[in-house]
Amino acid sequence: MALSSLLNSEDSAMAAEGIPGLPHFASRAKRVIWLYMAGGMTHLDTFDHKPMLEKMHGQPMPESVTQGQQIAQLQGKKLNCFAPQHKFQRYGQSGQSIAEIWPHLGDKCADEMCIVRSLHTDAINHDPAHTFMNTGTMTSGRPAMGSWLTYGLGTATDSLPGFVVMVSTGGFGQKQPIAARQWHSGFLPGQFQGVEFRASGDPVLYAGNPPGVNRERQRDVVDSIQQLNQLAEQRLNDPEISTRIRQYELAFRMQTSVPDLMDVSDEPQHIFDLYGTRGGDGTFASNCLLARRLAERGVRFIQLYHRDWDHHGAVKAHSQGTAREVDQGAAALVTDLKQRGMLDDTIIVFGSEFGRTPMAQGSGRDHHLAGFTMWFAGGGFKAGMSFGNTDEFGYHSTENRVSVHDVHATLLHQLGIDHRRFSYKFQGLDVRLTGVEESRVVEEILA
Repeated sequence: MALSSLLNSEDSAMAAEGIPGLPHFASRAKRVIWLYMAGGMTHLDTFDHKPMLEKMHGQPMPESVTQGQQIAQLQGKKLNCFAPQHKFQRYGQSGQSIAEIWPHLGDKCADEMCIVRSLHTDAINHDPAHTFMNTGTMTSGRPAMGSWLTYGLGTATDSLPGFVVMVSTGGFGQKQPIAARQWHSGFLPGQFQGVEFRASGDPVLYAGNPPGVNRERQRDVVDSIQQLNQLAEQRLNDPEISTRIRQYELAFRMQTSVPDLMDVSDEPQHIFDLYGTRGGDGTFASNCLLARRLAERGVRFIQLYHRDWDHHGAVKAHSQGTAREVDQGAAALVTDLKQRGMLDDTIIVFGSEFGRTPMAQGSGRDHHLAGFTMWFAGGGFKAGMSFGNTDEFGYHSTENRVSVHDVHATLLHQLGIDHRRFSYKFQGLDVRLTGVEESRVVEEILA
């Protein structure tokens, strides 16, 4: 009983406090929900309208635009302009320019969205681009942003992980593989690693007790294991043993909290209608509903991958189909959080690891790092705003350029963290999520 009490108090302190000195200043947001469109969403057919591409469709892309540029599979190929594949229109009182394949986001959320059209990244292929977007470096083995946040700020729950990941797959495009290292804790203690919840069936394997084992007997087993781990920790002073102690306790608590999370029977019919799902079906919309429930229960960083945006061919049909898979769920999440008063302190991030080329790859588009789009909502971001631009072809980020590290710095700022003062000593270096090069908080997009 004494050991259990000690462990509980230590866990609660860790959940409440994080590391000393954080946050650096008052935060605008408490949590992040990152809607990750894995595979490289085509910005030119979704949120970045370029009439010049339509005018020059089928004609050679000017060499002045592409000369000396890094191109993936189109290297050495004929580079012809490829027109936007969907019509754009103005939505909301803010008049946001959004493709018609987003009817729910356009009609319901345009005045909540801060659309940034001037992103650029350093990686041209999927896996390193995912790694860079998640960890701030293309070097594998570094902590994901969710791990950085739970390490720095702790968690607001001791019965669920502070960093949860869910993955959905649709029926269009190539299925982009997502490696578990994208939510790894890297050199941070293992307790800050993200935990993947499965989108259907049991979200966490072995969370339930086996037949014949009740909660009291399971508690006895966990307590005995904890005592052995405690003795080993005192003898070896191994931080991974400390992690194991905390995770055993968390796993025991999850046996109650996870079934409660997944049981959506208490949700009213109008919520099911809003999301277009009754939950538990493995869809992106179902994961969005679970993301809201996770946020309500104190999870700090929630990341929803949809692996359906790699459109090297048939980009018109596939972008329309993939947008249909995520449009209602994303719009419902923003709407639901707002009506519950949670959008003000929740940051919604929507975007990919990179964009797609303004040049044709048959009937599709190739990988593109020099310019792409993301949007943000809630958490102190300006609502109903567009920021930055690519050139008239949608190739280069030109106006108010925003790097991946700028995104990280801005998100950290909204959570009360100065990215320049937030580091971890590793191999003799003070390592930061935002790296060593110059990066900035994009103040212009903050309310």
